[in-house]
Amino acid sequence: MMSTIAHAVLMAAILAFPATSNAQTRQLFNGHDLTGWKHVGDGRFVVENGLLHPEGGVGLLWFEGEKVGDAVVRVVYMVRAREDNSGVFVRIPVPPRDQWMPVDKALEVQINDAEESDYHRTGSIYTFSKAVSRPSKVGEWNTMEITLDGLRTVVYINGVLVADYTDGDAVPPKKNDWDPAPGPRPESGYLAVQNHPHGKSVYFKEISIRAVTK
Repeated sequence: MMSTIAHAVLMAAILAFPATSNAQTRQLFNGHDLTGWKHVGDGRFVVENGLLHPEGGVGLLWFEGEKVGDAVVRVVYMVRAREDNSGVFVRIPVPPRDQWMPVDKALEVQINDAEESDYHRTGSIYTFSKAVSRPSKVGEWNTMEITLDGLRTVVYINGVLVADYTDGDAVPPKKNDWDPAPGPRPESGYLAVQNHPHGKSVYFKEISIRAVTK
């Protein structure tokens, strides 16, 4: 349960940051329930006061409605502490049966302001492309836009370029057992958001997609 203070902060932020209204934008999270989404792994996601947030252990909430490619994925999120931890997975090739398959088969755009490594920090494409800037803010709504353009993945946060990766670009060698396996990723795939253990919740106000303008 949220504390009274945390609830007040989030409600004030909701009023100060309306969701995008655009005829070309399709909302994947409807702000009411988890219609169109499935969860795998531990923990769960819940919807409270129009916000999506996780509870419990490490898991993954994925959108089953369609594969996403040649699109801009817009995610409006808030962290209340630097240690809050999540990620947005893109290019998941097949419906995930557990929370670990996408780590090795897809790309994760990290949300974790506490990480010192630029390859693990918010906006980085986890271990594939480092964050070249740090525009994410604690205690405020942040807008992440992930452009999927063919095999290229570009990440902006609050209008600032953070990462730019094209499949086949050189990546650092794998250092840890939990790091993603190197190798090609598909042009399109399923979309997911990650949950971590209690106390590291990231709040989501909007998850939407729109076509890439070329």
